[in-house]
This record gives sequence, C-alpha cells and structure tokens, in this order.
Amino acid sequence: MKHIVSVSLGSSKRDKRSEVMIAGEPFLIERIGTDGDLRRFQQLFAELDGKVDALGIGGADLHIWVGNRRYTFRSIQKLVCVATKTPVVDGSGLKNTLEREALRWIQAQQVLDLSQCTVLLVAAVDRFGMAQELARLAKRVIYGDLVFAVGVPIPIRSYRTVEILGRLLLPLITRLPFQWFYPTGEKQEKRTPRAEKLFREADVIAGDWHYIHKYMPDQIPNKTVITNTVRKADIEFLRAAGAARVITTTPIIEGETFATNVMEGVIVALTGRHPDTLTPNDYLQTLCQLGWSPSVIDLTSGAGTGGF
Repeated sequence: MKHIVSVSLGSSKRDKRSEVMIAGEPFLIERIGTDGDLRRFQQLFAELDGKVDALGIGGADLHIWVGNRRYTFRSIQKLVCVATKTPVVDGSGLKNTLEREALRWIQAQQVLDLSQCTVLLVAAVDRFGMAQELARLAKRVIYGDLVFAVGVPIPIRSYRTVEILGRLLLPLITRLPFQWFYPTGEKQEKRTPRAEKLFREADVIAGDWHYIHKYMPDQIPNKTVITNTVRKADIEFLRAAGAARVITTTPIIEGETFATNVMEGVIVALTGRHPDTLTPNDYLQTLCQLGWSPSVIDLTSGAGTGGF
C-alpha cells in the first residue's frame, strides 16, 4: 500500500485518513495538522522521512509563482529540508496544471460561462495557474493579493499588475515568516470578513479555501465558489451562506476533498519519479489516466458530479 502524508501547519480539527484505490493501487492518505506548531511540523517531516511514499506540505506554500518566475519561502524551506529521502511536495506542480485544466473543463462543459463572469480570485500568487487561465477566460478578474494577503485595501484588476507587483514584492515577502501572510493553526478557524464589496461584485469566488472562509461575508447569495479543499462542514457553511454551488479542483474522496499537495503526492507515488523531474505535461497525462475531472456540488439540492 502506498502511503501519502500531508503535514499541515493548519488546524488538527481538519485531520483525515482514508484508504482508497487509485489507478488500481491501494493508497493510505493522511492529513496531520500541527495547529501552527512549527517545531512539531518540522519534527513530523523528520520522523516520516523514508517511511512514506510522499510528504505533502499542508497549510503553507514552499513555492509561489508569478509569470514564469518561482519564489521560495525560506522559512518553510528551512523546516522541510530535514526530509532528505522521501519526496516533498507542496502542490505547486498541480496548481500549474490541474487548476488550469479545471477552468477549461468548467468552460468546455458549460458548467459556467466564464466569459460572462466577474471572478474574485482571493490570491493570485498562490493559485498562479488559475490566475493565468482566468485572465484568459473570464470577463473580468479581481485579484485580491494586496487586500487579503498584505492587508492593503487595493484590488488588482489585471494580471499584468500582479506580475509587476510580484516581481517587486515577492523577493522580500518570501524572506519573511510565512504565517505573516497566511492563516495557520487556530487562525484558520477565525473569520474576519473583509472587502465585502468585492465579494458582492463577483459572480464567482475562487482560490484558496482558507482565504475565502476567513474573509468572505456571512452571506454570498447565488455565488459559485471554485476552490481546492473543503470538508463536509465547509460545504454546509457555504450552503448556509446562500452560495449556489462549489466546484472543487481536487477529487472527492469519502465525500470530502484533499489538498493539491496530497494529490501531487499521489501522482509522485504513482509515477515513481521525483517531483523536480515532472513536467506540466507529465502531470496532465497522469490526471487523464486517472480519469480526473472537477467535482461540482449543487448547494441548492445537494447533488454533485465529478471526482474519480
């Protein structure tokens, strides 16, 4: 049995363990939250190194991209470098392929006509594949990086501006502690709604679930949410908020979804290759072999489609 473990800086309340068959092979997939404890986070990477098939970085990014440039959070790199035998993934390989393909699928299957939609992407540098594809497909995109990650109340309305600001700011930002910019531990449970006007303006709210959950208003009537990792409680939260549907880019396993870092670990384990050697085309080919498609959950009826 192949064993994938996502070690997360997020809340342990979201922990999950599943045994599933993927591409005819048995997998044990786990998510272990450390409640923001950096020492415990590093300790788990050291303890599990060489004992599992892939280790995922959860609740944090190792790499973020703007355009074709990659920036590495030094604080996260120092924590996970203790794993020297087991491949370590942060989901960035899938964010560059799966999330692009998810948007193309949504458009091609007429789930949404993105060309008629205004989309609020809560953070572009975290979901760079999604950001670039939305710039191509959507009628209008609002990039929330400054508003939600930095706390500057200025929405960005072109991806070109994201690129310019990213090249100016990310060399500095990635030298600072990651938790300054992203909710970790119990902070993921606390909601501090912000920029309600931007949520009202958008037809679609897209991007990282923790950003969406933390900053969205109590009500988002008739909105579509495109995100990565939701639990059953999150689905009910969105239903109570009046959202029309949620579309997850990663497959549903036992009624819930795992993060992109977990699914990237699955692909690494299936191919037997180190993540540094995998190209976007390799990821895409493996996804096609798995029969992957986004999962669409109608929050007005409880019906859903997609997944493995």
